[in-house]
Amino acid sequence: MKQVTIDGIEYISKETGSDDVKIVVLHRGWVVVGRLQPHGDEPERVLTNASVIRVWGTTRGLGELAAGPTKDTILDKAGVVRYHELAAVLTIDCEDTAWTSL
Repeated sequence: MKQVTIDGIEYISKETGSDDVKIVVLHRGWVVVGRLQPHGDEPERVLTNASVIRVWGTTRGLGELAAGPTKDTILDKAGVVRYHELAAVLTIDCEDTAWTSL
């Protein structure tokens, strides 16, 4: 991870993967999508511009949403979602340009 500290403030390069769109399946079945922020060694993960995926609206399963939401996908805006890394069951990398609504 590329980072620099200036006047006591730590800055992290966007090249480290910040703002990558991810679908995250969490413990107890919650499915969220958002922009994963850099986390370093911290166990807390943060998704910004996040939404809970209430209805997948797919015909080929959850993985289909990596290419973006379908016309039948229902998203509930959630803002910032924070979760412990151990609460994640799986994470799906998404095509960032297909999720322009985030």
